Amino acid sequence: MASQTTKHVFAFEEGDGKDKRLLGGKGANLCEMTQMGLNVPPGFVISTAACLEYLESPERALPAGLMDAVHAQMRAVEKKTGKGFGDPDKPLLVSVRSGSAMSMPGMMDTILNLGLNEETLQGEIRATGDARFGYDAYRRFIQLFGKVALGVPDAAFDHELEAVKEAAHAKQDVDLSAHDLKEVSERFLRVVEAHTGHPFPSDPYRQLEIAIKAVFNSWGGKRAVDYRRQFHITPEMANGTAVNVVTMVFGNRGDDSATGVAFTRNPGSGENKLYGEYLVNAQGEDVVAGIRTPKPISRLRVEMPEMAAQLDILREKLETHYREVQDFEFTIERGQLFCLQTRNGKMNAVAMVRTSVEMEREDLINKEEALLRIQPDLLEQMLFPRLDPTVKADSVAQGLPASPGAASGFAVFDADRAEQFGHELGQKVILVREETKPEDIHGFFAAEGILTSRGGKTSHAAVVARGMGKPCVAGAEGISVDVNRREARVGLTSFKEGDVITIDGTSGKVYLGAIPTVEPDFTPELDVLLGWSDEMARLKVMANADTPEDARRARKYGAVGIGLARTERMFNDVERLPVVIEMIVAETPEARQAALDKLLPLQRKDFRDLFEVMAPNPVTIRLLDPPIHEFLPDEHVLERELTDLRVLARSARGMTVLAGAMGLLHSPDNVRHDIDSLRRMVDPAVVEEAIAKKEAMLRKVRALYETNPMLGHRGVRLGITFPEIYQMQIRAILEAAAECTKAGIEVHPQIKVPQVCTAQELRLVKSFVDTIHDEVTETYGQPVNFKFGTMIEVVRACMRAESLAEEAEFFSFGTNDLTQATFSFSREDAENKFLPLYNQSGILQDNPFEVLDVKGVGKLMQLAVDWGRSVKPNLHVGICGEHGGHPASIAFCHQAGLDYVSCSGPRVPVARLAAAHAALKAAR
Repeated sequence: MASQTTKHVFAFEEGDGKDKRLLGGKGANLCEMTQMGLNVPPGFVISTAACLEYLESPERALPAGLMDAVHAQMRAVEKKTGKGFGDPDKPLLVSVRSGSAMSMPGMMDTILNLGLNEETLQGEIRATGDARFGYDAYRRFIQLFGKVALGVPDAAFDHELEAVKEAAHAKQDVDLSAHDLKEVSERFLRVVEAHTGHPFPSDPYRQLEIAIKAVFNSWGGKRAVDYRRQFHITPEMANGTAVNVVTMVFGNRGDDSATGVAFTRNPGSGENKLYGEYLVNAQGEDVVAGIRTPKPISRLRVEMPEMAAQLDILREKLETHYREVQDFEFTIERGQLFCLQTRNGKMNAVAMVRTSVEMEREDLINKEEALLRIQPDLLEQMLFPRLDPTVKADSVAQGLPASPGAASGFAVFDADRAEQFGHELGQKVILVREETKPEDIHGFFAAEGILTSRGGKTSHAAVVARGMGKPCVAGAEGISVDVNRREARVGLTSFKEGDVITIDGTSGKVYLGAIPTVEPDFTPELDVLLGWSDEMARLKVMANADTPEDARRARKYGAVGIGLARTERMFNDVERLPVVIEMIVAETPEARQAALDKLLPLQRKDFRDLFEVMAPNPVTIRLLDPPIHEFLPDEHVLERELTDLRVLARSARGMTVLAGAMGLLHSPDNVRHDIDSLRRMVDPAVVEEAIAKKEAMLRKVRALYETNPMLGHRGVRLGITFPEIYQMQIRAILEAAAECTKAGIEVHPQIKVPQVCTAQELRLVKSFVDTIHDEVTETYGQPVNFKFGTMIEVVRACMRAESLAEEAEFFSFGTNDLTQATFSFSREDAENKFLPLYNQSGILQDNPFEVLDVKGVGKLMQLAVDWGRSVKPNLHVGICGEHGGHPASIAFCHQAGLDYVSCSGPRVPVARLAAAHAALKAAR
């Protein structure tokens, strides 16, 4: 696309601060802050449109006229600052930063001090009268430009810097003299030439052009692509990165200068108090890179009280204007405060919930805004485990509590190995580093938590871990990390790669070994927020729960009923499984009924316990669904066991013979004890009985064998061929409900039939229900208030929804099986073989077993809802598959007119907030 007439470069005074797609979040905010009257260093933004045009160019050429516009904007900056870009007497230095429409921390490093060369360096030294400052700025520029723009590895620079520090006996960078830093700069220049084959570029405009291209190229780099994939950032959300060119201001001009990063409220707890860190006599990269451990922002009141007061004013202006918690960077240069950037603060769930509630109470935002500013999935963080307080354990190190939560795992010392062990091998790992860098991002995705020996609460590790909701302990300076040896020393002890460690991101403590964890409790603010959610939502949120413990947890999370109780989970109980097996292997209806009679009181108690816990809310019980052979051992296991038992039987018979022979060989009285011991050791009769039982099981397993059991003898088909199984369960449900009613407990049981494809199936099961209900009514002296309905998980059921609605009082979509049927995918095979490739290549945008397929499965659901309600307008409809807890799927359920969603207990808070989002967004 020709760009002669397209404006690509915008001064901060003219850019539209609301147009983040064009200017990127950082650039838009720099424009907006400038136009607010805040003290922002002069500069300009090169648009994301220019980035896309550059990336689309086969020869990777900048858009025509772009550099002319950059020259014009640079002249305007020169006029505002009274300095010249490349002027050896009054040199203008700039920083170059990336910035897309969505914040992607660490995706592209900032280049500082661009414009320095041998001539402008001397001008800077003359202007400041500070040679140390000049060479410090120069060596930083060479390293940042070399790494970011020219691809020179950090390690090459670090090696040279460490050599100079060692020779100068300097512990930290600030201990180096001007002479030392000059030597560092010279070494860095040689490093660049050795790695690139060319001298370091000296022309400032050439430097700037290379930097602009580097920023644009970073959009397609592995780190950025991985980040967008991990967080599902689509081109519609953010496409391309802008380039921000900003006049340099220096926090390393002496003890009256500083640099820092701050949040207008605490991003870990949500406390309404300025939170952050700063370093005196330092540049911004020192704070975020974790090279030096910074000071808490509260110390600024002691060291620079006037600056602390100005920072409070800046904080109030930012939050009042943006009506959101801000994460901002500032620099103090010779007693003058500058705001370098601001963005909406990335916070964990606890902080997001607390700030939502408190900002609503402060009239900064309204309830709708308070709900919509929190992504529902974020609430899962509040359900993360914490260390069990009853377990006494001594920590081996103390760091900064950078991101809350607790995690245990095998220690790994680099991101590649974290990815290998965490993602590929499925192990729990803790990523241990001196400090993390943006290129470690894939290790973050794979790790349970992050531990660094350097850095602060606003370091790269802390910010990214908080955004992901992963525990992080930063700046644990008692730990000496040796990446090459893959071990860390802690005082007199150490741990190596593969050792299990535990980190507590809430306290900052590190432990050797695994520490048990416990579930967290709701905060009062979360209760308030979810109460608001329930007020706004139309969809009700129920839970999938099979036991009283599950039901209690679901109620605690706010579920208003059980949408799915799976009776097969009850059958798997260790004590009753033998009875279930007895029922399955029974050769006659009478034998099967005898086993079912034993199961009836157990099932009745199961259901009564669920009713009591959930009263007066509805409890929806699905009749037995899986093929009954799933309760039996595997055929090959049985064959091996029978082989062993037959060997044992021969041995037992031999021992019986031996016992008899001993009585002939010796006096019976003398060997009586030995004979009895041999006979008691293995009773041949017991072994033969076991063989008979196992043979019966093996015959039944072979008789029940199916080529494709998921499409075979299961669900309602099982209930029709073995009606006594469903009849027992129906009786248990209705009798449990009758007992509760008699005890004064209000209950609302709902009987749900799985795998239905025709109204005739439903009608037959309904006849069982009616007959048994009449019997229960006569026995207990009053009818049971219940509902009868069907699962909709077969494609034909969707097509025949009108006839099913004539029999059913409710529909419950089982979207796991419906998705398998619609796609003709076996979930286990698809996810293990081809689905990842389908997602990566764009054939499918999402895994349809995680995100409801609106275009296919959703269309079937909508048809079934519409057709069902055409027959029965008050038909109650819900969803009980895993999709019931997924926010985007919940939004579709709202749109499709469902009445409720049902999900696992821990997802209930997520679903409640998502239901509110769906209602609020639909109203807009």
